[in-house]
Amino acid sequence: MAIIEGFKIKNYGPLKEITLGKLWNKKTAPLTPITVVIRKNGASKSTLFDAFGFLSDCLMIGVEEACDLRNRGGYKRLCSQGSSEPIEFEIYYKENRERPITYKISIVLDDSERPFVRKERLRQRRKGQDSRGRPFSFLRLEDGKGIIWKDEHAATQDNDKDGIQTLIQKYKETDETEKVELSDKRNLGIAALGSLKQHPRISAFRRFIEGWYLSYFTPDAARNLPLSGPQKHLNFHGDNLSNVVQFMEREHPERFNEILNNITSKIPGINRIETENSPDGRFLMKFNDRGFKAPFYVQKMSDGTLKVFSYLLLMHNPVPPPFLGIEEPENGLYHKLLETLIQEFRAYTVEKNRSQIFMTTHQPYLVDALSPDEAWRLKKGEDGFSVIQRASDDLVIINLVAEGLSLGSLWYSEYLDKE
Repeated sequence: MAIIEGFKIKNYGPLKEITLGKLWNKKTAPLTPITVVIRKNGASKSTLFDAFGFLSDCLMIGVEEACDLRNRGGYKRLCSQGSSEPIEFEIYYKENRERPITYKISIVLDDSERPFVRKERLRQRRKGQDSRGRPFSFLRLEDGKGIIWKDEHAATQDNDKDGIQTLIQKYKETDETEKVELSDKRNLGIAALGSLKQHPRISAFRRFIEGWYLSYFTPDAARNLPLSGPQKHLNFHGDNLSNVVQFMEREHPERFNEILNNITSKIPGINRIETENSPDGRFLMKFNDRGFKAPFYVQKMSDGTLKVFSYLLLMHNPVPPPFLGIEEPENGLYHKLLETLIQEFRAYTVEKNRSQIFMTTHQPYLVDALSPDEAWRLKKGEDGFSVIQRASDDLVIINLVAEGLSLGSLWYSEYLDKE
């Protein structure tokens, strides 16, 4: 299982500089398999959630298009107000039992005011190296040019102050090193280099980000009647839900029946889910309600039922996403159904050790299911930019939980929201 142990964001809208979890030079506790950010409306939860989406989009389509995608409005609107510094992200991630890897990217505007990747870097401590030591670079790019260390364990302790030209002159091409130059500085280096077999660490990191599932699920999209045709993965909006069901039914029939039986036991009132092909070549899902003889088609199902069905189907995927991001999963759900969903999330990521889940919420029932080290409080600082704190870092919260109070009740009574 790959897991993000720490994530740092700089100059991304109201997130002037925040860090969640552990970095190579920040000796705090790593992020947990379930991480939930809580705050009132207007406190940049959506921006924090979108930071993951933006980084994923940068990998898939390049930084310029990512800046305009999902109503982001371009680089200038994304950059923190009043800041001339670049937008930066840093990920501290660990693949199974391997040594953690640090990925850092810096994005700025060129002379034509088009966003491009100014710097990109991957670092990892050498095997047997002291955990307090500075990690070694095995990919370093500036303005699309740089050096890559090809061997799986090779890297260099380069000076942070050295420019890329200094490094290029210092390290000649050998069996271990290779000079690289990207054809387009608006694309990530890990996107191009990660497709090459001779760079296994970069390839693994690229696959990790490519596998992220960030849910922008809308029930109306899931009610679409797409043309029949199996698709392996649920897309961000969920409008191919029927196609994913068709894939599961066709490719994994026994597992699919188990999934449907499991799902129907979790959704109140539903005792059977069936599928059929329409005469015009569309794939239909039918939900059988215990109180009615005739089934309801997906177009007639409630928002909450469709959301729970989609999330449960996602978690039962034979190839689950390594990172699952969900913004406010409580929307449209009865609180008892929300409790069921959270139990499934916990079983999926903690007990089954399948992937990591990141959520935002302002629902006390969801917060009730969390431990203090899983909950993060996001609030506005005195300068108007957001700051974030782990609930377990507050001794008052720890003591109140130890006395038997739940995090949800503390959130409802605003103990978790004090300025």
